[in-house]
Amino acid sequence: MISIITPVYNGERFIESCLQVVIDQNCLEVEHIIVDGGSSDKTVDIIKDKANQYPHIRWISEKDQGQSDAMNKGIAMAQGQIIGVLNVDDFYEINIINRICEIFQVLPDPSFIVGNCNILNQKGKLIYINKPNRLRTIDLLLERRVNDDGIIDASFPVNPSAYFYHKSLHQQIGLYKVEEHYVMDVDFLLKAVCSSHVKYFNETWGNYRYYPGTKTFDDSTGGTSTARIQHLFNDYTKTLSLIEQWQIWLARNMNFILLTIFYFYKYPERLPESIRQRLTKYSRT
Repeated sequence: MISIITPVYNGERFIESCLQVVIDQNCLEVEHIIVDGGSSDKTVDIIKDKANQYPHIRWISEKDQGQSDAMNKGIAMAQGQIIGVLNVDDFYEINIINRICEIFQVLPDPSFIVGNCNILNQKGKLIYINKPNRLRTIDLLLERRVNDDGIIDASFPVNPSAYFYHKSLHQQIGLYKVEEHYVMDVDFLLKAVCSSHVKYFNETWGNYRYYPGTKTFDDSTGGTSTARIQHLFNDYTKTLSLIEQWQIWLARNMNFILLTIFYFYKYPERLPESIRQRLTKYSRT
């Protein structure tokens, strides 16, 4: 069975379409777990109505400590061996859940798989396709960049609608950090790729709506996202081996190193005297 977890709070605008997306997958081995944070709009009424019609929908509604806490509650409720997270305003491509179940039949436990994700603006127009085909820890630490529009412009997986994993992975890496409200997905991904069998599929699985008014958009365009991510990356880099830290430093500073070499190759007379003497000594031996 696969468990799709949707955290939501005052999401009446999208909750019905989110529920319908999973219904339309026509998957017999799915449960859709809705974790509502005590909404004051019509979200709960919509969930109740759909749950009365479709037994695969399970839900709770109570105050929580934020999105991470809600996802952890959903994981605790999950009966499936496979986990997917579908935010209320995102959606899957057609027949993806059946495809995911098929893939996991032959994968070792725990596995973490990633597909492509369409990034859409508020009018539903495609901005670009995220293709996270480089999933080593070092690649993720080096590739995460944000462009001038605040959009992640690299191979880092940008949205959970395009990745799935064995529930057992949480036994190794723990749950989402409850105290983290913005980059909990980045923290999870860095831990996941280190502790699971990772595989990328060049197939489009998810759709991510990126528009003003959402937490991620406002955090990115406000300039605070980059600082949060860099702080997380710096902390995570410290946990790596010295060789891995050196590889990351070298890659990040390669352009500067090459420019320095080119400069002094062109103007060798500007090298410090001590270095010129050493180079002269080595050239004679």
